Amino acid sequence: QVQLVESGGGLVQAGGSLRLSCAASGSIGSVNAMGWYRQAPGKQRELVATMPNGRTSMYADSVKGRFTISRDNVANMVHLQMNSLKPEDTAVYYCNADLRIRGRLDRQIYWGQGTQVTVSS
Repeated sequence: QVQLVESGGGLVQAGGSLRLSCAASGSIGSVNAMGWYRQAPGKQRELVATMPNGRTSMYADSVKGRFTISRDNVANMVHLQMNSLKPEDTAVYYCNADLRIRGRLDRQIYWGQGTQVTVSS
């Protein structure tokens, strides 16, 4: 089966930087998109950034100019470079992948376990 494992979260001062990483492994046939979501306490999970395969990335307005998403397609990895972090960026960040399992036609959404990002003021 497919697993997504993410890392890189932590505690950082406002204005600092963190780099999140996520690796997808297992019986992957093809990947349509990979991205990052986040969920703060008491709030809905929201899209942060997504990078469709072969197309340019999209970002939430709140992170444009500060965050950069990148993919290492050979390794089935996605990264999120977060600069100029603000306290309102504090959330659990989840890796997301839209992919097909090898030998199957159906697409499924997979999620990582989440990694905590805390930005102190």
